[in-house]
Order: sequence, then structure tokens, then C-alpha cells
Amino acid sequence: MQRASRLRRELHLLTTEPPPGITCWQNESGLDHLRAQILGSADTPYEKGVFDLEVLVPLRYPFEPPKMRFLTPIYHPNIDSSGRICLDVLRLPPKGAWRPSLNIATLLTSIQLLMNEPNPDDPLMADISSEYKYNKQAFLRNARQWTEKYACQTTMFQTSKTPDEEKHQTEANPLRDSNISQKRKGSNISRFSKKLCSET
Repeated sequence: MQRASRLRRELHLLTTEPPPGITCWQNESGLDHLRAQILGSADTPYEKGVFDLEVLVPLRYPFEPPKMRFLTPIYHPNIDSSGRICLDVLRLPPKGAWRPSLNIATLLTSIQLLMNEPNPDDPLMADISSEYKYNKQAFLRNARQWTEKYACQTTMFQTSKTPDEEKHQTEANPLRDSNISQKRKGSNISRFSKKLCSET
């Protein structure tokens, strides 16, 4: 009960006073399954990109952190090909820094900051981390290309969609779970919601 009321309060705040460049909403499957979008910040290789995330809220929340992962492919040393994120606030102590006083908005803001400032010393993708450290121009070029290819949408935040439209896009858009690794290798770009940034 406490968990449900807290989640409702958090979602209300995320709707009425969202952090800049971030939106989050309840998925059709229930209060513990949320979706979020992060807008790539200016002056980063993710600029103009809109990155979809899945947020799964555990039964023990807020005593256990939500599980978050990227659904949109992103070229980043701390985010792997399955969308998993290496960030201390997403893990319980002693290895992590999660505490019950944190919330979903804080986590999404932390992920946005990680996008802006990668941590190559704690990577999930060793090759991208090495490139970030020793060939920054190549990293920036590759990250921009991935952003243009996978994260640039015709419409930015899709919060006004009806459930039927959302369902249709989910069925039509192959950028989901089992195909995510293939998409990171460059196949099957969705023609329904993506287009190159250079066209905007």
C-alpha cells in the first residue's frame, strides 16, 4: 500500500514537474512497469536524440532500487548492448549507492548526467571505454551516428498517445527486447518513429 501511494505521488510529480529533458509515465501493464524518455543534452553526441527506457519497480521499493534499462540503442561505455546501465545509484549497498530517500526522478536525472559525462573507469563496454579514453573524436563520431540512426524521432515525447496508438507502435516497432542486440549492430530501423537528425 505504501509502495503504491509513493509511486502515484512520484508519477504525479513527474507529470506535473518533470526534470528538464525527462518524462516518465505508467505503462498499460501496471503501476510497477513504467516507461521513460530522456532527451539528449545539447553539446553532447546525444543531442536531438530521444532515448526510451524501461523502468521496473520491485515489490520492495523504495527499499530496493527500480531496474532500469535503455530500449533505444546508445553508444556509451557505461550502457551495454542489452541496455543495462552501470550506475551506482541503481545498485544496493555495499556495492551501490541506492537509498530509500532517492526516487525515480533522481535516478533518471542521474542517468541523464551519466549520458553527458561517461565514466570510462567503470565500463560495461570495454572497447567503447577505451575509445572514449584514447580516441575521443572517434567516440564522439560513433555516438553521434548511433544517435542519428536510432534515437532521432519525428515526434519527441510521446506522452499524448492513446493506448491503442501505443499498442500499435509497440507491435510495429521492432526496437524491443529480443531484437535490441541486432538493432545495435545496425539492422531493422523502425520506419514508424525514427528518422535521421540531419533531416530535422
